[in-house]
Amino acid sequence: MEEQNVGFVGLGVMGANMAKNVAKKYSVVAFDAYRKKLEEGEGFYEADSLQEVAKSAATIVLSLPSSEVVKQVTIGAQGVAKVFSAGGVVIDTSTTDPKASQEIAEYLQERDIEFLDAPVSGGEKAAREGTLAFMVGGKQEIFNRCLPLLRTMGESVVRMGETGTGQVAKLINNMIVGITFAAIAEGFALGAKSGIDLDTLFEAIRYGWAGSPVLEASAPAILKKDFRPGGTVNIHWKDLGYALDHSKFKDVPLPVTALVHEIFKAARASGRGSLSQPAIIKLWEDVLKINVGGK
Repeated sequence: MEEQNVGFVGLGVMGANMAKNVAKKYSVVAFDAYRKKLEEGEGFYEADSLQEVAKSAATIVLSLPSSEVVKQVTIGAQGVAKVFSAGGVVIDTSTTDPKASQEIAEYLQERDIEFLDAPVSGGEKAAREGTLAFMVGGKQEIFNRCLPLLRTMGESVVRMGETGTGQVAKLINNMIVGITFAAIAEGFALGAKSGIDLDTLFEAIRYGWAGSPVLEASAPAILKKDFRPGGTVNIHWKDLGYALDHSKFKDVPLPVTALVHEIFKAARASGRGSLSQPAIIKLWEDVLKINVGGK
């Protein structure tokens, strides 16, 4: 694989950093619908279209915002499947509905194109450092073939099973993460209303069972009022919605996830959708008329 070009489609906050790491070992042919993002790239060859990426690469990595966009880019009227060579591999690192991954894989398989759903966790910092966690669904032999490429972007690369299982694992990951964001917001709001120092609260709980990467990301953001994305309220709301849709298909109750989905929806409705997830704390500030953290 190392002798061949890798196509990369989607150069947002995550994708641009992932592509930079891929480019340290492979030749990268990159495309993004918002062409200005390509200015951030290092070592990318700028393609003029999806079709040019598909004609130039043996493996295509996607980092896109939703199931709908992934389907458009892969199997849509102008998608890469129209011109991608048989034997090629599409690796989707986006977070999507598992059913969408299965639909795409079936369509591509009819054209002798392989597919891995390989969503990632770890956020912008891990994408930049090449330490993402990959949850992968797809054939074992295709996973094995693509493992060196995935390891240029990730520290943990785990095959979950057949197509769609990577997405299921990622949705579970984001359920737990979203619930934790909400619990931290509630806890810090209660602490602020109780008059305790929140920096001291953070130091008191971070090394106990409440400690987690989510707390380590949330607490400084809340305390400094720094809600620059990374991930966003909008994206996490979308992912929780995918989890709820999948739970209906599997007839599994997700009452806590459903409540947290509504919290993220409320944050979106209040105009905070483009901010990072810890910004949901502002819902408590609005209701309680308090200031949690910095000015």
